[in-house]
Amino acid sequence: MNLRIPSPRLEQSDELAALCKAGGDPLRLNVLRALSNDSFGVLELAQIFAIGQSGMSHHLKVLAQADLVATRREGNAIFYRRALPDQLRLGGKLHAALLEEIDGLTLPVDVQARIGAVQARRAATSQDFFQRTEEKFRAQQDLIAGLAQYRESLLSLLDKLSFDSQASALEVGPGDGEFLPDLAGRFAQVTALDNSPAMLELARQVCQRERLANVTLQLADALSATETQADCVVLNMVLHHFSEPATALGQLAERVKPGGSLLVTELCSHDQSWAREACGDLWLGFEQDDLARWAAAAGLTPGDSLYVGLRNGFQIQVRHFQRPSGNPHHR
Repeated sequence: MNLRIPSPRLEQSDELAALCKAGGDPLRLNVLRALSNDSFGVLELAQIFAIGQSGMSHHLKVLAQADLVATRREGNAIFYRRALPDQLRLGGKLHAALLEEIDGLTLPVDVQARIGAVQARRAATSQDFFQRTEEKFRAQQDLIAGLAQYRESLLSLLDKLSFDSQASALEVGPGDGEFLPDLAGRFAQVTALDNSPAMLELARQVCQRERLANVTLQLADALSATETQADCVVLNMVLHHFSEPATALGQLAERVKPGGSLLVTELCSHDQSWAREACGDLWLGFEQDDLARWAAAAGLTPGDSLYVGLRNGFQIQVRHFQRPSGNPHHR
């Protein structure tokens, strides 16, 4: 009697083959390297790698089919970023290993120069954006980077962390409170901490409207109320308002319970000095390496990062840092 060995499910082998195919081209590997700490549109990538738009679109389609890149639409513009590897999925370990190897590559000098040129054009775009909307800034200070522009990426990173059902969250500086419903649906208890009564009132209205029974609003200075800790601490566009961001990040890291996570959403470093006066920003974004260094000094270890490109020329970084523990609060 002949025994037939079951063959792998076709769709599983197809999925692995797509991943291997996507990683089997030098240009696609360099695209993934370029996306390691930035996100770009298809036209920008075509310029960076000096190929036609249709050719770049084909390579991006191959990467997208392998779940190596993710897209975000803003108006008519589509920005590409690296997708986070999920090691629980088929091919996830291969995906993670591929990105780790890619991050050791050095991009060709001419490619690096063209990346610099793209970033210079972005700076000019953001300057033009300000000149056209200057009168609106004081009435709507999140025109540069509002929650709607990074919410999807932040939730993608948050959901990958898989907190247990009893985990708690703390949002420092919740602004108008629009992110609180997302946290309330994912954590057993949520605390919103702000030193502005006006901002907390806006957050209270959100809690009332959404009937968020598990959210506590607390009027306090973020750097002095050290008794409040949580499994997940969230800082959305807050750090650039501190006069000493490195010190502030160190103190805020103390609010993370052992085994917990700190999620920081911030602008990448830019040179648009008008943002100080127009938006009250003390810092013009931050270098990625600076945030990593400050977090390490606070005893945190870096996790995944996502980068969100904006039509107005600015770039957002969504960063995850974890506090080590022998008793983790994740599943």
